[in-house]
Amino acid sequence: MSSTLAKIAEIEAEMARTQKNKATAHHLGLLKARLAKLRRELITPKGGGGGGPGEGFDVAKTGDARIGFVGFPSVGKSTLLSNLAGVYSEVAAYEFTTLTTVPGVIRYKGAKIQLLDLPGIIEGAKDGKGRGRQVIAVARTCNLILIVLDVLKPLGHKKIIENELEGFGIRLNSKPPNIGFKKKDKGGINLTATCPQSELDAETVKSILAEYKIHNADVTLRSDATADDLIDVVEGNSALVWGLSVKHNPQKVGKDHTLEDEDVIQIVKK
Repeated sequence: MSSTLAKIAEIEAEMARTQKNKATAHHLGLLKARLAKLRRELITPKGGGGGGPGEGFDVAKTGDARIGFVGFPSVGKSTLLSNLAGVYSEVAAYEFTTLTTVPGVIRYKGAKIQLLDLPGIIEGAKDGKGRGRQVIAVARTCNLILIVLDVLKPLGHKKIIENELEGFGIRLNSKPPNIGFKKKDKGGINLTATCPQSELDAETVKSILAEYKIHNADVTLRSDATADDLIDVVEGNSALVWGLSVKHNPQKVGKDHTLEDEDVIQIVKK
C-alpha cells in the first residue's frame, strides 16, 4: 500500500503546481483519473486472499436503509447511537474509543433503518492515514451519511470531513452527473455534447477513458461536465460483490462479471 500512497502524493503534488486553465485541462483530467484509480485501490486492494477493504469494520446489512455516522474521534457518534437505538458503544474521555463499527437499528414509519457508529477518521484519511481506508469503505455502502461534529470545535471540521469523503468519490448532496455512458465492442470513442462544454473535449474524454482501458464507448454530455463528473460515471459503472465469484469480499466488478449462486451484489451509486 505504501507504493500506492507514494503515487497518490506524487500526483497530488503535480496537480497542485499545475495552473488550471484551458491549456492544462487535458493534463489535469488525466491526473484526476489516475488519482481516482489509486484511491480506489486503497479501499479495493488487488489480488486474492483475505478480506475486503472494510474487513473487521463492515457488518451485515439489514433493514431498508443504512445510515453511517462519520466524524473525527470523540465527537459524540457513540452517544448519538446509544440515544437513538439504545445500543451501548463505549464512550470515554479519550480519542479513538470506538475501534470497529458498532451497529444499531431504529424503526421509522414502518421502515427498519440500520445505524452504524463508524470509528473516527482524521485529516488525510483519503490518503491512507489512520483507519480512513476501512471507514470510508464502509461509508460507501451507506444510503445516507450523517456527519457528526463537536459544537465546541471549528465549523471548518465539516469541510475537512467532506473533502476526505470527496477524495473517495462520495459526492454529498449532489445529483449524479448527467452523462450517458455505454461501452461497446468496436467503433472507438463517440462523443456527443448537447450543450457547450467548458472543460471536456474529445481528446480529454479519450485520455480519461484510456486510463480505464476503455477504447470503445458512446459518451453523451447533457450538461457542462467536468473531468470529475466523467470519472464518477466510469467509476460508478460497477457493483460490489460478496461470494464465491470474487477473490476478496467485497470486490468491485463490472457489469460483465459472472455471478455464482448465493452471491450478494450491491450496485455502486454515486
